[in-house]
Amino acid sequence: MMKVNSNTRFFLAALLSLVLLLCAVSELGYCSGEESAIRMKLGGVHDCKGSQNSAEIENLARFAVQEHNNKENTILEFARVLKAKEQVVAGKIYHLTLEVIDAGKKNIYEAKVWVKPWMNFKQLQEFKHAPDVSSFTPSDLGVKRDGHEPGWQAVPTQDPGVQDAANHAVKSIQQRSNSLYPYELLEILLAKAKVIEDYAKFNLLLKLRRGIKEEKFRVEVNMNIEGKFYLSQFEQDHS
Repeated sequence: MMKVNSNTRFFLAALLSLVLLLCAVSELGYCSGEESAIRMKLGGVHDCKGSQNSAEIENLARFAVQEHNNKENTILEFARVLKAKEQVVAGKIYHLTLEVIDAGKKNIYEAKVWVKPWMNFKQLQEFKHAPDVSSFTPSDLGVKRDGHEPGWQAVPTQDPGVQDAANHAVKSIQQRSNSLYPYELLEILLAKAKVIEDYAKFNLLLKLRRGIKEEKFRVEVNMNIEGKFYLSQFEQDHS
């Protein structure tokens, strides 16, 4: 029987420890319970280094929507990525805020996708509805700097935040009206917004219908930090 001296035993023990350590670091538990280890070793969540509109991020977003559709037998349609963050684990977990189309209506969802490129591994960890999340954020327009307010900036009329502001304005106009006919939002013609401190202002030109009559209104709607809207002013536009 071959004898193993102490130096050899020490070398073998050190080598085995190194192999186990590398296994744990590279896979965070792949050798012994990947799911439990990944939860213990999560890194911090940071903004993605690349653009949220990059092809890689968009592909991950489309994958998340398709996986959710397959699992839940739904037919959500991907629209765009609103926010993207990443978390370094065994690979990366991408935290995505998505705009999707559900039966013709835009909704906001949050998804988590776990990716390990060296294993060609991609898994949807979470996909949930986020009804209170707006795609309009203070970072879109900048915040108050050096005591000076930023000016009004044009924003997309199809933005969910703009649409929520417009719908709130229509409800408020209806509540203040004595008309027996309800107001119906036909179109958001123009939309501007700006951020002041911790709230946002929307300046909108709306085309409404009341009965058979079409009318235009200019409205100003404020949104506080909690995402609550209130109509600050409105007037009929005769142009």
